[in-house]
Amino acid sequence: MNSSSPIYCSNPSCTDPGNVLGTRLCAACQTPLVYRYLWAVGAVAAQISPGSMMAERYSVVAPQIWLDTSPAQPPELPEAPPEEILPYLQLYPLHLHVPQVYGFCPVGENAATQLLLLENVPVDAHSGNLYPAMMDVWTATPGMRQVYWLWQILQLWTPLLQVGVASSLLKAENIRVQGWRVWLRELYGDAGLVTKPDLQDLGYHWLTWTGKMSPPLGDRLQDLGKQMRRPGAEVEDISRQLNALLLETAARLPIRLQVVGATDPGPQRDHNEDTCYPTVVEESRPGVKSPNPLVGKLAIVCDGVGGHEGGEVASQLAVNALKLGVGALVTEIASESDITPPHQMAEQLAAIARVVNNTIATQNDAQGRSGRGRMATTLAMALQLAQKIPTKDGVFPNSHELYLLHIGDSRIYWLTANYCQQLTTDDDVAANSVRLGRMFYRQALQRPDAGALTQALGTKDGDLIRPHVQRLILEEDGLLLLCSDGLSDNDLVETSALDIAATVLADEMSLEDATAALVRLANEKNGHDNTSVVLLRCRISPEKLALFSPKRLTNTTQVEDELSEASKALLYDDSEADFPSMDTEDDARSPRQRRPAFSLMFSLGEAKVLGVLVAVILGGLLGFLGFRLFSPEKLLPDDRTSPPGEVGE
Repeated sequence: MNSSSPIYCSNPSCTDPGNVLGTRLCAACQTPLVYRYLWAVGAVAAQISPGSMMAERYSVVAPQIWLDTSPAQPPELPEAPPEEILPYLQLYPLHLHVPQVYGFCPVGENAATQLLLLENVPVDAHSGNLYPAMMDVWTATPGMRQVYWLWQILQLWTPLLQVGVASSLLKAENIRVQGWRVWLRELYGDAGLVTKPDLQDLGYHWLTWTGKMSPPLGDRLQDLGKQMRRPGAEVEDISRQLNALLLETAARLPIRLQVVGATDPGPQRDHNEDTCYPTVVEESRPGVKSPNPLVGKLAIVCDGVGGHEGGEVASQLAVNALKLGVGALVTEIASESDITPPHQMAEQLAAIARVVNNTIATQNDAQGRSGRGRMATTLAMALQLAQKIPTKDGVFPNSHELYLLHIGDSRIYWLTANYCQQLTTDDDVAANSVRLGRMFYRQALQRPDAGALTQALGTKDGDLIRPHVQRLILEEDGLLLLCSDGLSDNDLVETSALDIAATVLADEMSLEDATAALVRLANEKNGHDNTSVVLLRCRISPEKLALFSPKRLTNTTQVEDELSEASKALLYDDSEADFPSMDTEDDARSPRQRRPAFSLMFSLGEAKVLGVLVAVILGGLLGFLGFRLFSPEKLLPDDRTSPPGEVGE
């Protein structure tokens, strides 16, 4: 790295933005400095010596690895994306695995050559080094992770084949890994090949990769590779068999979970439009199994959309309706002997999201709300699905699956002691412009409406929304973070959350204290919005978990609006009668409560009438959910295409 070149602060108000390379905070304003490493594509870029400075802003730190020393300045880009790089834009929803176009850099005599620069590349943000190639660490990697890498590659095959870049998965040096995550260095087009890549080509490499694995796991993977080499082999069939092997391998690992959440109106707001679940420590009594099937398994953040009246009502309706629908789904799956495949689980979760959407939309219609007056909410939800996995050694109780359901711009991150991974992409105008191939991401961010939401729960009919569903396999210690934009704005998670995560994972901070610390961080550094934070700690390692403090974090919101009785039943959380929670009695006594909890006063007769009414409403809703969710063949046909990389509907 050319240490004589400064790196410039991205804070537009900074009075002295120049800083010495290697420092982490701006000396003038204490803003975290952005170290944006890029991958320069092509043979010309490979010949440029480290230590060079390109276009007066790009420091060449290693062959083809460049650092943008002026990250606040927009990169050079053509007006329209060239056709040959459209796959990068079309695969934007696959940001976990595929890099994105950053810009171009002119080089050579008369700037005749335009080098393509990629961001979101597999480069360690701290060291500037490429993450290792998969095969370089293959033999030292546990079998569980090897199977998970192969699963990700197989899931990438079809979307990459559809846009003509499947050969990117056939070059060993191009497949990089960051922990559990498969991450491509760049995309290689299929157009110049004599024949289009097919599953037989992937099978050939599969056999090479798995050739030195020990039995029985190696034998089963070799058999799958041989099946892929046969003419007429189908990805769906291989995927089904590999999923069974993946879950069987994961289920043999131990797993312990704890979930904590908190929500806060922030220093600049007089009311809170966010709602989250849980708002208390749900597993503060180790060894005691809660009768609520959602405790320790479910995490939700909903952000009532700003500019829509009744956002706080919408977020509370959504959380309580989700708890009802997901609780019914989990109970049903627990009673089944067969494994529910990922695509079917995705259909069920998407159907739940549409039912919740229609609950809010119906309330909007009943109150005559239209346009920006309609209440709405974002959604970020995580469900740890513990399917029973039968094996020759017996039945294992937890498949280690983690399903993510997402709509809007509330985000989900995976944090370890070493890296921070954003798992979701925002449903906003900027992201939509990129996915449709209309604009580069850095161009789209310059639009005045870049952050405007393209979908949220409650604004339109459920058949018109497209919930995003992903599945992860929990196979390492880490923290799952769900948050509203009160925390995620201004890259605050990326720049500040890793230290907190490392402290928690070292058992030097409780999950409750970490949640409170993230809320404080949001209020201090952002502060312009409400903040909700839910942390799910996953422990795979066999060491005993430290006991956590039983402090409770709560926040209740007064709602002054006329609601239908069905919405009241959800809003007042009467569903807890079906799924009792450990925090039911303590919410009203919480010292963190900022305003009186919403309450209703009834005579005994009125209470009985309301009880009957609520029972009828909830019974009908449960029946409707059961019909929709547990009879997939009766679901309405859906001709929408899920973005690549998501569990399809």
